[in-house]
Amino acid sequence: MQKNPLGILLGAALMLMPFVASAVVGLPKTIEVDRGEVETVCNQNNPEWRKAQTIEGVKMQESLRCSPDNPYNIAVEVKGTNNVSMETLMNTHYAMDGIIKKNDMDGDGDPDLIIIKLEVAELNGHSPDFAGVVPTFDIAPGIQPGMWVFAPKSRGMATSSFVGTDANPLLRAPSPVIRVEQGDIIWIQLENTHYFPHTIHLHGVDHPWVDSSGEGNDGVPQTSDKFVLPGQSKTYEIRPRTPGTFVYHCHVQTHVHLAMGLVGMFVVEENRPNNWVQTFNVGGGQVRHPSKAILEDYDSEYDLHYHAIDKELHSIIQDYNDPRLIARKMNREYEMNNSTEDYFTLNGRSFPYTLRESIIVAEPDQNIKLRVFNSAGELLALHTHGHKATITHYDGIEHNPIAQIMRDVYDIAPAQRNDLKINTTDDGLHSYGQGAWIFHDHREKGITTNGMNPGGNVSALVYKKYLNEVGLPKTIGESIVPLFTKKFQDRKLPVWQNIDGWNSLGEVDASGYTAPPASVPAAPDVTPGSADIDVAADNSFRNLMFGLLLGLLAYLLIINRAKIMAMIPANKGGS
Repeated sequence: MQKNPLGILLGAALMLMPFVASAVVGLPKTIEVDRGEVETVCNQNNPEWRKAQTIEGVKMQESLRCSPDNPYNIAVEVKGTNNVSMETLMNTHYAMDGIIKKNDMDGDGDPDLIIIKLEVAELNGHSPDFAGVVPTFDIAPGIQPGMWVFAPKSRGMATSSFVGTDANPLLRAPSPVIRVEQGDIIWIQLENTHYFPHTIHLHGVDHPWVDSSGEGNDGVPQTSDKFVLPGQSKTYEIRPRTPGTFVYHCHVQTHVHLAMGLVGMFVVEENRPNNWVQTFNVGGGQVRHPSKAILEDYDSEYDLHYHAIDKELHSIIQDYNDPRLIARKMNREYEMNNSTEDYFTLNGRSFPYTLRESIIVAEPDQNIKLRVFNSAGELLALHTHGHKATITHYDGIEHNPIAQIMRDVYDIAPAQRNDLKINTTDDGLHSYGQGAWIFHDHREKGITTNGMNPGGNVSALVYKKYLNEVGLPKTIGESIVPLFTKKFQDRKLPVWQNIDGWNSLGEVDASGYTAPPASVPAAPDVTPGSADIDVAADNSFRNLMFGLLLGLLAYLLIINRAKIMAMIPANKGGS
């Protein structure tokens, strides 16, 4: 093999140039940032809750996710607080009159009068007696925006214990999903435990404009209703005739009260004999006790509530504790038309917390029902990886089967609902096969938390064989552990620090670093006699000299290339 000295020289020069250039520029050093405290990825300490079981005669499906619902809660939500033992009730935070079910008026084996009591809870709000916020509810590690939510009537403290500030499990975002049966008499009693007026409007739900006493029943103060003032209560009477996925929300200062979180899903199930429905699905996600009608066509059911938070609005209740000041800031100074959405949540959480509570667990050849609700202020473009679902209902209304649409992106406007049917048959259309398939908003800001990615409303549809022993996806991609840190959420942890042994894109130590001079833009055309234009001085004399030397070397090689090439045969002959 012949060797070309000229090629070797030029190649060596080219290889050395990046190193020499780095030395000339003097780039800052890379340093590793301490992650700080890393949370336990699955913080659930009740593995027994995950099993399929029966309590008080209520059968509930297994829930393999990291943070399953308390099965005693589900027993109470199905039977009512008046039809369970005190032992079962004491394993929950429900008040004794939180859900009353009675009067089987049609003799079909289930109660027909359902009395539901709701309160208004404030999360992450400022307290005059405490330096921080209380009770706390994290949407992601260390992220605590102020929120208002409807909550089932509870007993005891707002916090889970005497030693912490975290909210008890019934006080959380989003406002709970309410389920009733078609044709039942429903009394929804709002007990206003808040410092502002509120109401309940039943959006899309069949209800009369006035109740049995002639009082307003639509929840709109300007047309049909009085404010439910702090300390007051109001009962809304309905007997829904049409099944479907609907909404309830506060209709006082709706532009801020709904955005603050006073909005939830309201589901009317089809009537069936002996059909005890799960009245509340606190936190959304899996419905562990699906209705009789759902189980006729589906193997499992999930509620997916998407919401977005403007930190400017939600921080008001953390900056002030006087209701007069909060009212002025929210209703007179805050400008909704200039708002921005900073936090994007699924069932009250942002990624990575969504993996604890809102994964969809699947097996091959199943039908899974998803009820999807968008209560944010902008369009939701929900995309499912690995699956194409069929949209069966819009806003609670079933479409003719021949008109139903199959997609992998589902556009849902604010306040709209889509019911989706996911079929896990591995045929390349309905499903691409088993795996841990994510689903997320395909507006890219929807997968951020305060502008940081990954975050937002990302979750996953995970087949059982891809779940680990604590109910988290067996990922084969990058580790999600660094995301369970407050430092990452606060933008203090480099996104790609220590991704492998060769490329550690950590933080830079810029102490003592002098940046190279800024480039000078090309000067515009200047006519003779015009004023001089100041140009920034270039003080990198060393760079200039090095460039001249390289140019001189290249020039000498070129003009002497004949002599250099002539040396090659002579060297061969001598050897």
